Amino acid sequence: MRSIQRRLSLGLVSVLVIVGLVLAQTSLWLFEVGLQRYLEAGLRNDSENLLAALVRGPQGLQLDERRLSPAYQRPFSGHYFRIDFADTHWRSRSLWDQELPQLQQAGLQSNLQLGPEGQQLLVLRSDYRRLGQAISISVAQDYTPVRDSFLRMRQVGLALGAAALLLILLLQRLTVRRALRPLEAAREQIAQLQRGQRSQLDTQVPRELEPLVAQINHLLAHTEDSLKRSRNALGNLGHALKTPLAVLMSLAASEKLRGQPQVRQLLEQQLQQVQQRLNRELNRARLAGDALPGAQFDCDAEVPGLLATLNMIHGQHLALDAVMSPGLHLPRDREDVLELLGNLLDNACKWADAQVRLSIGQDGAGFYLAVEDDGPGIPASRRDQVLGRGTRLDEQTDGHGLGLGIVRDIVDAWGGRLYLADSDLGGLKVLVELPQGAGPARA
Repeated sequence: MRSIQRRLSLGLVSVLVIVGLVLAQTSLWLFEVGLQRYLEAGLRNDSENLLAALVRGPQGLQLDERRLSPAYQRPFSGHYFRIDFADTHWRSRSLWDQELPQLQQAGLQSNLQLGPEGQQLLVLRSDYRRLGQAISISVAQDYTPVRDSFLRMRQVGLALGAAALLLILLLQRLTVRRALRPLEAAREQIAQLQRGQRSQLDTQVPRELEPLVAQINHLLAHTEDSLKRSRNALGNLGHALKTPLAVLMSLAASEKLRGQPQVRQLLEQQLQQVQQRLNRELNRARLAGDALPGAQFDCDAEVPGLLATLNMIHGQHLALDAVMSPGLHLPRDREDVLELLGNLLDNACKWADAQVRLSIGQDGAGFYLAVEDDGPGIPASRRDQVLGRGTRLDEQTDGHGLGLGIVRDIVDAWGGRLYLADSDLGGLKVLVELPQGAGPARA
């Protein structure tokens, strides 16, 4: 969501800056053009007054100074004129020792400078005929004070524009954050789905999000229903095949095939492979629950009940201890973790003399689960054999050898590792290491 807010903010800033600069420049240009047109009207009026001050004298044209403005008499007053006719020209006393150049053509010009202070002049040349002579009158006005005021106004305008831009950005950020709040809530709910803390999204959302939330909830419900039906179908299939497999295995071990050892051996091998493959595929089908987020395993809530159940099954003479980090949650499907711990603890209780210990914790690499007992243990040379499905070292012990094989399948599906080692209690230690997230299932 922050990236969306950042992109929206950058986009709005870019648009506002570009539009603001264009509008500001255009407005300033139009204002300056309008101001020059206003000053041009004043200069034209001064030019006409000068034309009216030209009178006929004894020696021809002469300028009646009584009709001149006092500003034309004061040096560098900011008001100047030049009158050209025949082969001569007159200039105002305000020019002092400076010369006002004659413009090449009639009209307004604003790029002339004059005087020691570098006054910026706005000059207007007008051509007339007076008393039978062609006369050119150029009047000028100091434009520097106006331009300075104009520049100060532009700086103030830019400062106000920058302040307005910051205010707009702040309001836009608040508006966008408020508008995206439902999306942020939906994102958090989807994250909760992945963590197994919920199974559906809340339907109390803005109208624009209702179709999306409804489709996601429909997809979740459909997927969960399909998985349940698939699991039930595979479970029914497994139970339906167990009895025929048991009959066939009994038949393979019966007296009828005693005289055909090769056929008997081949039949037993094939039936065992079918049974192992069936158990493996049924277990993998159940592990497919990772495709839909389920409830996570809460160690504080689940482990005490699991240990109490095992105590009831195997007898109160066993001391079952648990060493866990407080408030620990394993980010795995609850049913899968219960099956994994159930198999490990059940095998440990069968072989333990008096004590079984369960350890669950988290380190930098991920999570670890360790089950230890004080039983006879397993020689290091036989441990790889025990991990194979259906293998037991002592056929007199109640139960079957599928426990560690099922555990191995679950750990492989999570991308973890399974180790057998010596325990401090004197027996076997089964250590499971799991990554932080659920790993991809392995074939």
